[in-house]
Amino acid sequence: MSHPSPPAAHDRGHSAPTPPDPATWDHPEPLAVASAPVPEYGSGSLADLLPTLAAGMGVPGTTAAIPELTATDRNCVFLVDGLGWEQIKDHADEAPYLHALLGSSRGGTGRPLTAGYPATTATSLASVGTGLPPGAHGLPGYTVRNPDTGALMNQLRWQPWTSPKSWQPYPTIFQLADAAGVHAAQVSSPTFQNTPLTKVALSGGTFFGRLTGEERMDLAAEQLAAGDRSLVYTYYAELDGAGHRHGVASDTWRGQLMYVDRLVQRLAEQLPPRSALYVTADHGMIDVPFDEEHRIDFDADWELRAGVALLGGEGRARHVYAVRGAESDVLTCWREVLGEQFWVASRDEAITAGWFGPTIDQRVYDRLGDVIVAARDDVLVIASEREPKESAMVGNHGSMTPAEQLVPLLEVRS
Repeated sequence: MSHPSPPAAHDRGHSAPTPPDPATWDHPEPLAVASAPVPEYGSGSLADLLPTLAAGMGVPGTTAAIPELTATDRNCVFLVDGLGWEQIKDHADEAPYLHALLGSSRGGTGRPLTAGYPATTATSLASVGTGLPPGAHGLPGYTVRNPDTGALMNQLRWQPWTSPKSWQPYPTIFQLADAAGVHAAQVSSPTFQNTPLTKVALSGGTFFGRLTGEERMDLAAEQLAAGDRSLVYTYYAELDGAGHRHGVASDTWRGQLMYVDRLVQRLAEQLPPRSALYVTADHGMIDVPFDEEHRIDFDADWELRAGVALLGGEGRARHVYAVRGAESDVLTCWREVLGEQFWVASRDEAITAGWFGPTIDQRVYDRLGDVIVAARDDVLVIASEREPKESAMVGNHGSMTPAEQLVPLLEVRS
């Protein structure tokens, strides 16, 4: 997806337009920042999964963080993009195999994991692969400001290009496992083999590109059997694409879910001895109606634009970068206008609340918005001119609601 060029970095030094006096507005009390359901970092988030599996295989430098999981020698993680916990619960007819596994989730507790904030692909894949929360790995949103250039950086498409190693310097769990003698492999679309996101989040061991879902399932099973200790990752993206284009209420999305259900069963039936298959996701999804009440257009709203230099993130999880000196005014304005339906926090409030994890690396601090906005209701802050394609999506995600944040950890053992 293409984006118009953001305002130049020097624009941040200009004086901000003065927003209307909030005392003259008649708005309900805004949502308290502390009322947002923070992800379970350290015990039940996506970032805790691979360290737990690797620790069970004796990989140095990893710690078992999810206490419900039992160690085994061969572990396969199948991540289905967009397969939220709530969506599996609501679609037993389309996904009978997955639905029957709900009780196996999170070590047989029947509980989901939390994706992490924001619940979006680039952030979640980095959390999975590095075993770190967003505040450490440094991919805290769909688009964020690069402090070195002052421009927005799309962390999914890696545009404009930025040195992957400097952006995310930590080793992946696959690299640690490979160095410890574990057979590490990723089985995914050939498209992803050399992308910067794969390099910073999922590199280590051997990458195998296969076009069809069936080929990936068969090869993932083979790779599990290829070592006495194995860590295999495989991925399927098309469910998420169907949700964005058509919505999770659509026949297209339901058809994709049926296909995913068959893929999971195909892989489960091929597991070699001493293996565990974990089916998880990077986020869930919610459909948002197409009207002005549910889609608030930043590009058409002068109040929200006042004092804003850059608009980052995505519709349900915004990073708002203020013109220098206007941070307080922008926070006040956004909280007054949106605070009944969104959690609206300053950067430091979001950090203190733990939205991005227990700590924030210094290199990550200025990537976060001066104001951070997370949707509670079925609403979006779109940008129809800056982000025409994203603004037209039916299905959306990013925030901390159960439909977006809760992801499965379904388990099959051989």
